[in-house]
Amino acid sequence: MQRKRYAPGRTGSAARTAVALALGLGLGAGLTACSAGTPADDIAVDAKAGQASAPVAPPGRYRTLFEPCGAVPQATLKDLLPGAAALPDAERDKAYRGVAAVTYDTDRRVGCTWKADTPDTSHRLSLDIERVVSYDAAVSDDDRAQEVYVRKQLAAGIPVPPTAPPSPTATATAPPTGSPTTSATATAATTAPPAKTPTGGPADPDATESATGLEPRVLEGLGDIAFVDDVLSTTGANSHQRAVSVVFRTSNVIVTISYREQTTGSAEDPDSAELQEKARNLARQLAERLEE
Repeated sequence: MQRKRYAPGRTGSAARTAVALALGLGLGAGLTACSAGTPADDIAVDAKAGQASAPVAPPGRYRTLFEPCGAVPQATLKDLLPGAAALPDAERDKAYRGVAAVTYDTDRRVGCTWKADTPDTSHRLSLDIERVVSYDAAVSDDDRAQEVYVRKQLAAGIPVPPTAPPSPTATATAPPTGSPTTSATATAATTAPPAKTPTGGPADPDATESATGLEPRVLEGLGDIAFVDDVLSTTGANSHQRAVSVVFRTSNVIVTISYREQTTGSAEDPDSAELQEKARNLARQLAERLEE
C-alpha cells in the first residue's frame, strides 16, 4: 500500500482545530473535577500551612570583634609590662605592639600577646576574644556562649554558684532541697572540683591567702558573668611564676585575659594582689569597649 505523504493544508488545519477543541473539553472536565473535590495532596499542604513554625532562638548581640592588639591602651601596657621601659626604643615599640594570634576567622576569634623581659623578671600578657555562634535554631548564641564559659570556669576549679545564669545543656541529677526544679548551675556547683587557692593547691580554710579574698573566685560587676583564677608555680630551681586569668562573658562574646609574671634569682615571688588588680583593670576596660 502506498503511504500518503503529509502536506500542510486545510486537512491539517482541521485536525489541529479538532485536537484543540478536544483539549479544551478535556481541560474543562479537569477543572470540573477539581471543583468537585480536593485531592489528598492539597489537603496535606493546607494542613501544614496552618501549623505554627518552631520558635527560633534570638541571635547574640555581637556580629564582629574589635582588633585585639590595638585594644589595650599604651598606658595600660606600660603598667602591665614594666620591663619594657628599659628596652631600646625599637624593642620597646615592638613589645607594645604585641603579636596578633593566628586565626582563620577574625569575626569569630581574635587574640594578641605581649611580653617584656628583664634579668630578674619577665611578664607575659595574652588576650583571647571569642564570639560564640549557635548553629542550633532552638539555642541562642548567648546560651551557647554560657556553656563555653561554664566549662572554662569549672576547668579552673571554681564552682558555679546557683545564682549564675544556667548552662542550657547541663542537667542535674537531683533537685536542690525545697526546689521543684533543678538548675544547671546548681548541678555544676555540686560536681565541680574543689576551689583552689592562689598557690594552685586545694582549698584550705586556714590558708592566709584565702582569708584575704585573693583565691580563685567569681567576680561581680564585670560583664554578664566573670571569674578570676590565680596559680603560683615553680618553674625552675630558683624561679617562680604566677599566672592570673580573668574570664568574662558579655552576651555571646567571651574574653580571656592571661597575665603572668616570672621571677628569678633573689627577686620576690610575684604578688597575687598586684597581678589580679592589673588584670581586672584591663578586663574592665575591655568590657567598656564592648559596650561602645
